[in-house]
Parts: sequence; C-alpha cells; structure tokens
Amino acid sequence: MSNPPPDLNRLREAIGSGDPSRALPALAGLREVPLDEAVPLLLLGLEQEEFMVRSLSCAGLGVKQSAAGWEALVGALQLDADANVRAEAANSLVSHSLERAWPLVREAFANDGQWLVRCSILAALAEQPEIPLAWLLELALMAIDDGDGTVRVGGAEILGRLVQQSADPELAQQARPALQKLQADSDHRVVAAALNGLQG
Repeated sequence: MSNPPPDLNRLREAIGSGDPSRALPALAGLREVPLDEAVPLLLLGLEQEEFMVRSLSCAGLGVKQSAAGWEALVGALQLDADANVRAEAANSLVSHSLERAWPLVREAFANDGQWLVRCSILAALAEQPEIPLAWLLELALMAIDDGDGTVRVGGAEILGRLVQQSADPELAQQARPALQKLQADSDHRVVAAALNGLQG
C-alpha cells in the first residue's frame, strides 16, 4: 500500500499558523513532498516569528535545493535576528555548493560574533572533503582569536588537522606556530586540542 500524498493545504495552514507544535511536524513532513511544491512552503516557514520554525525551514532548504531557496538562505544568514537560524542557513548554503557558499560564510564568520554561528561554519566546512586547505587555515586563524573557548577549540582542531594531514608543508608551517601559541591558552580545552594537534 502506498501512502496517500501529503495534503499541501493542510501543511501550508500548519506552517503559517504561528504554532510551533503544528508548524514543526508539518515542515518535517515536507521530506515526502516534491521539490517544486516543498520550496514555497519552506519559504513560508522562513517568514514565521518562531525561530525554531525558521531554523527548520533553513535545514529543509539545504535538502530541497532551488535558486529561490538559495536566495532565502543568503538573506537568513545575513539578516536573521536569531543565531540558531543564521547557523542553520550557513550549513544549508554549504550543502548547496561549497564554492558558492565560501565567500558568504567566510564573511559571516568574520562579521558574526555569535559562537554558535561560528562553530556551525567551522563544522560545516571541516566536513567537506574537497575544501581547499588554505580556506580552512584562514578560518582557523580567525577562530583562534575568538573570545569564546568553544570557537577557539574548533580552530585548534582544524590547525591540528593541517599540521598532521596537509600535503603542503607551507600550510603546515603556518599552522604549527599558531598551535604552539595555544598551549598557553586560558581555556584547558583549547590547550588540550593544541597539544593533540602538535603530537601528530
């Protein structure tokens, strides 16, 4: 037996209701909906007041990829008031296209002081096997200057990876002194990540 097709009017009404207990399951249900029908409903979700609804809409637009979704994600990354939404938008842009997303997420990383946004960008980019290591080095060097220890740990982990795995000795040489400095960091988690990276 095949499942009946989702009722788009019911999903639209739930997403636009302003009630997260209705909107969130409706957004999750869009996985079963074809791209051209799902995207307008995800865009509707991005217009809602509840940040959880906007955040899940961003995640959906990373899966249901379209030109309109890309534009909406860029807007969310640059303009949304909530860090959870901006973080999810960054992730979804990287899912669309690493190359197109890079200048946008790099700018967001430089300008957005929220640790959640910065950690999400670090994690999303570090997971991309094809990312140029010079990009990772650039981000990691910004990350280790952050006031938040969690962001500095993320930067230290990337530097450690560059020291241990980079086929480019010049990159490894740039990463190593930055890691050595982090051995004196005030956060013991950063120190541990730095030592880990240097032991490889």
